[in-house]
Amino acid sequence: MSAPTVLVTGGAGFIGSHVVDALLAEGMQVRILDSLAAHAGVPDYLPADAELLRGDVRDADAVAAALRGVDLVSHQAGMVGLGVSFLDVAQYVEHNDSGTAVLLRELAASGSAQRLVLASSMVVYGEGGYDCAEHGPVSPRPRDAQDLDAGEFEPRCPSCGEALTAHAVHEHAQLDPRNVYAATKVHQEHLAQAFQRETGTPVIALRYHNVYGPRMPRETPYAGVASLFASALAAGRAPRVYEDGAQLRDFVHVRDVARANLLALTAHETAAGAFNVASGTPRSVLEMAAALADAAGPGAPRPVSTGEYRLGDVRHIFASAQRAAQELGFQAREDFAEGMREFASAPLRAG
Repeated sequence: MSAPTVLVTGGAGFIGSHVVDALLAEGMQVRILDSLAAHAGVPDYLPADAELLRGDVRDADAVAAALRGVDLVSHQAGMVGLGVSFLDVAQYVEHNDSGTAVLLRELAASGSAQRLVLASSMVVYGEGGYDCAEHGPVSPRPRDAQDLDAGEFEPRCPSCGEALTAHAVHEHAQLDPRNVYAATKVHQEHLAQAFQRETGTPVIALRYHNVYGPRMPRETPYAGVASLFASALAAGRAPRVYEDGAQLRDFVHVRDVARANLLALTAHETAAGAFNVASGTPRSVLEMAAALADAAGPGAPRPVSTGEYRLGDVRHIFASAQRAAQELGFQAREDFAEGMREFASAPLRAG
């Protein structure tokens, strides 16, 4: 039996390129569809064994050509991050939602793919899970600018106003997107669910938590927080941590994320739906910034908490990784401290 052919959209990017590496290591045939708009030419880390098609996922002809002879699809293309302002809204919707719609339409027309894996995100949850001592599990309201200006960063119970305790969020949690990027990721998931119902093609949505590792883009408003901190340290500046730095996240290495994609693409045919991709160990943003500064060397400037905030951010969001472990066999393997040491010395690509 010949090895399957996998199309990786956005396969020249940060996560997509690591997915390509993982698939090739398993002996699969890999085709990349990437516009290269986020790159200064073809990245030198792309392996020669992968077929590269330069094209945009919003271009139906380019997508149709890329799908010929394909067995599996890993959809990584799109705009990421919180962005600059609401003025980015049309670009996010065009790249993420319209691009996904074109891909799904061409997939339905071709009828060839046996499975689709969609790159989703933990941002679909909005705030993470919270418990109130009196009212049990609750969903806090979006944070108010007046409270944030006063340095009151923790969400409170919507019923009694008391402090809440954060807990890991499960895949069955209600989706509550709180910024433009999050809204587009929810819509991508809903479009993919409709595609699965209409065509019977299994779809897995991998909800990535805070991904870090080599090949992240250099400092840009669309980069992840790890990239912003690494860029600051590389320039001899102290990482600037928003709020008080106590906000909790789950930092997962990009090689673990790539392995999750491999497992999802080769999962049992009944596997479908959403899966958290996370380390399972929450850490504060300040803790991550300090670990990165430690890894950068004894002379590296220490991170500072600025008290600044972005209204579209959430306070705490970290995941239960139980479903991915049980149904996909996925558990994060990369050590956090070692990953930070590697990341501190890894070159960041031009944004």
